Amino acid sequence: MESQIGLYKSELIHHEGPWRDVDQVEVATAGWVQWFNTDRIHGSIDDLTPLEAEQFSYALTEPLERAG
Repeated sequence: MESQIGLYKSELIHHEGPWRDVDQVEVATAGWVQWFNTDRIHGSIDDLTPLEAEQFSYALTEPLERAG
């Protein structure tokens, strides 16, 4: 959890500030979380985005359609 908070602070809070108010931080946080959970490349999952890793996983586990 501490490394997650560190990423959040270094990638968003310190990098994008100064902030006008709490509402601005909340909106930016929602966008950062969306990006982090769908579009950010993660080294721990073979440099895929979480969305790509999930699609790959489903493709491996879903049965193939029978031909003909």
